[in-house]
Formats: sequence, C-alpha cells, structure tokens
Amino acid sequence: MTTIVFPSSRVYPRTQASVEQKRLRRVQWVWCLLFLNVMSFDVQPMALPIPHRIGQLVTQAALAVALILALSVNPKVKIRPSIFLGLYTVLGVLALVISIRFVGVGTAYRGARLIVFLAVLWLTTPWWGRRDLLLLRAQVRVLLIILASVVVGALLSPHAAFQFTAGARRLSGALWPMPSTQVGHYMAELTGLALILWVCGLVKRRWALWVVIPGLTALLLTHTRTALAAMVVGLLVAALSLFTGSRRVRRIMAVGALVVAIGAVPLAPVLSNWLVRGESSAQVANLSGRTEVWPQVLSEQRPEINKLLGSGLSNGGVVGAPNPAYDGLPIDDSWVEAYQDQGLVGDIFVGAIFLVVLLLALLRPRGPARAMALFLLVYCFIASFTETGMGGASTYLLDMTLAASLLALPSGIGPVRWGPRQKQTGLALE
Repeated sequence: MTTIVFPSSRVYPRTQASVEQKRLRRVQWVWCLLFLNVMSFDVQPMALPIPHRIGQLVTQAALAVALILALSVNPKVKIRPSIFLGLYTVLGVLALVISIRFVGVGTAYRGARLIVFLAVLWLTTPWWGRRDLLLLRAQVRVLLIILASVVVGALLSPHAAFQFTAGARRLSGALWPMPSTQVGHYMAELTGLALILWVCGLVKRRWALWVVIPGLTALLLTHTRTALAAMVVGLLVAALSLFTGSRRVRRIMAVGALVVAIGAVPLAPVLSNWLVRGESSAQVANLSGRTEVWPQVLSEQRPEINKLLGSGLSNGGVVGAPNPAYDGLPIDDSWVEAYQDQGLVGDIFVGAIFLVVLLLALLRPRGPARAMALFLLVYCFIASFTETGMGGASTYLLDMTLAASLLALPSGIGPVRWGPRQKQTGLALE
C-alpha cells in the first residue's frame, strides 16, 4: 500500500530574541508616553496653530496608552520591590484621599492621575537595573526629539521661540509650546547625561559633540540660571564619584579647572550679564519674585488636618493666600508646593525620597550607573527649590525614577560590569 505524504507547510515562528526585542521596544514606548504626559502644553505663540485643548488631550491620553502598553508587556503584573516607589505610592494615596474629601473635581483628577502614573512605573520595575540601560536610552531619545523640536521651532518662528520674559529674550518651545524654564531643564539634563556617557566611554566622541554643543547652546539661550547651576553641580558630583577609579575623569577635571582659571577673569562680565539677564538687583535677590509668593503659602490659615496632610493636589499655583492678589501665581518651589498640597507629611516624604535615592547611590559600587544617578539626584534637588513637581506626576518624578532604576540590582542578568566589550559596543544611541 502506498502511503501519501503531504508536504508540510513551512512555518517560520518568531524567535525568542525577536519577541524579546519587541517587548523591550514597547517598554521604551511606555517610558516615552509617560514623558509626553508630563510635558506641558503652554498657552503661548506657536509655529503651528495647534488648539490648546487638542494639545492637552494628547498629553493626557498618553497616560492611558502607556497603561495599556505596560499591561500588554507585563500582563501578569510582576513587580520588583522598591522603597522609592513605595514612598511615592503612600504619598500619592494620601494626596488622593485628601483631594477627594476636601476639594473638587480638578484636584481629584490630579490625585487619580498620580496613582495611575505610579502604577505604570511599578509595571516597568522588572526592567530596572539592566546593563543595556533601557530606560536611560528611552529618556535620552525623548530629550533628543525635544532638542530637535526646539531647534526646528526656532527656525520656523523665531518671534514665537524667543520671547521677552524676566528681563531677557529667552528660548522656548515654538513647535511644541514649552516655557523656557522647561526647555532649560531638558537641555541641562541631556547635556549632563551625554557628557557622563562620553566620559565613561559608553558613547563615541562624535555623538557626544553633536548632542552637547546644540544642547548647551539651547540651555544658554533659555537664560535658565537654576538649570545651569544644577547641571554644573550635578556633573561635579558625578565626576567626583568616578575620580579615584578613572584616569580619564581626573585628566578631564584637571583640564576643566585650568580652563576655568584662565577664562574666569575675561569672561566674568559676560557671565554676570547672562546671570542678571536685565533684572534689577532687587529682582535677582528675591529670585524673580518667588520669595514674595512663598510667605503667602506658608502663612495661610488652615485647619490642622490641612497643615498636616495638605489641601489636595493643585496646578502649582497659590490657593487661598492671605492676600488675594497672590492667588493663582506660580509657587515655583517643590517644597512649598508640597506643603500646600500634601502638608508637612508631603515635605517629609519628599525629603525621605531624596534620602533613599542618595543611600542607594552610596551603597552601589563606583561606575557610570551611579554617576548618572547622582547627577539626576543632585539636579532634581537643586532645581526643586525654584520649580514645582516633586510631589506629583512630573518630569522630576520621571528623573528620580530613572535614577532609582539605574541603582537597582540587576534582574536575572548577573552582576553589572562595565568592561571592554561594553565600551566598544556602547549604548547604540548614535
């Protein structure tokens, strides 16, 4: 009897490596969507006439898409323990309870948004501590896109990009409407991370030059003093953490000290004019009016429960000031904002969050991951005194989470080593 054998169809199943690559790509998309969610869509002149409501809808919808993607990549909801996220979650729950109980729909929405934002961050914890620096690469790519949008916006509409605020013409986002302070934050962070990556030999010098030169130029054009000071101090702390173990770092610091010593005197007038940026001595002394606003928040008469737990998450403006003329003005200080929104408990939790990340950094062995985490930690700490956001869903929460992820112990991939192979392959950012 003849047996007929039918030819089987050739099937090309997806390899496990390709499936893993797609999963990692979705994790990066989750991080990018979280970044989009915390980017402000300011009311200011733009190069493209995008309605304000459409921009707000895009940023808020990004969080919902990020949650769906995070659940698709982590359907079993596996999470890693994290004291950092645990502190933020307790703070978020307290803020949500106060917002729902005492205030209105707007504050309740902000509280619920913070909880969802933290839930997405919890879902990304399995990818913390990777040797390929997955989340860092995602953040650097987002910052590069922002740099490109700022440059394109300045070329398309210089009048919209360079607005006269606080005594000087300052670079802001014209393609995507961002205030100059936010542009300065992003450019300082991008410049600092690129310099650390290059000093540690993780990226090529050509790539670093293509990032640092336009990033630093954009930072200087924003006239954002806090961002520049925080970047410089953060880089100094990161370099000191690498000083004893890297001859390259010691050489670069020596050259930098020599350049500063030689150029300090001739460049002093230029630096002074940049720092003053056309303001009077009184305006410089009160930090462009910030120190006039803070006492209004601290002297507000509130019930004891509100002094302890706050009055619910606000939009970063003064609420219920003794002088009604200050109501609605920006607070521009994370600690004062935390006191208004989350009370003394909020300030204690924010301080504890900084302390936890610092202790994690001190416990980690010397290396690029610790240096970049220290840079982000120092930057956020200094900037927290002139900008809001540490107590809610913001870029600062993402920056601190990125620092915590860099300090996390590796997940199933062995100890972290920065050997010759990693130096040759780099991070594939270019």
